[in-house]
Amino acid sequence: MVVGKVRKVGNSLVVTIPKEEVDLLELRDGDLVAMELRKAEVRPVLRPDLRKMAEKSWERNEPGYRYLREH
Repeated sequence: MVVGKVRKVGNSLVVTIPKEEVDLLELRDGDLVAMELRKAEVRPVLRPDLRKMAEKSWERNEPGYRYLREH
């Protein structure tokens, strides 16, 4: 799946195609392409070592984190 960012150009919305995909498909200006569009949700993924640190911090400080979330 290719994820692109929508931006405004004149009165239109456009999505750019990453260079890697252009090269892979040998796309040229004027080529027709087929697309399946849907809104994407992108979430950051922590490296395993950072995730482990965050989980340990949560275990030690859960009441404080919950307090901060609620206030």
